[in-house]
Amino acid sequence: MSAGSLIEEGTDIHLDFSKLKQAVENSGEIIPAVAQDVETKEILMLGYVNRESLEYAQQNRVATFWSTSRNELWVKGKTSGEFLDLVETRVNCEQNSILYLVRLRSTGACHTKEENGDFRLSCYYRKINKRKLEFC
Repeated sequence: MSAGSLIEEGTDIHLDFSKLKQAVENSGEIIPAVAQDVETKEILMLGYVNRESLEYAQQNRVATFWSTSRNELWVKGKTSGEFLDLVETRVNCEQNSILYLVRLRSTGACHTKEENGDFRLSCYYRKINKRKLEFC
């Protein structure tokens, strides 16, 4: 299994505590953006937005993020087809994160897939249990 597969499909914990520092150093001014299903309230994913991606999302009514790894605009679903239609954007009390309330256009929000080949509904498909990851 590749390193990426071990992180995405494995049961060992490899939390990346340096992600935020790297993201800010590489991408500049960004804030966290959570995507939540407007109907089920399921948390689907976490990304980051800058002014450009937030403006694009508001104008085009589709969840849009700033890719901290590619340092470019990331329209969720543009390559996978798993678009998240934007219903509403909320801002937290300190105005340092946003919540996208979205409607799934297809079956999932995560770039990883179930054994049957379908995209996973949410990026939060494992839980910590006795210092190991367990699939929900």
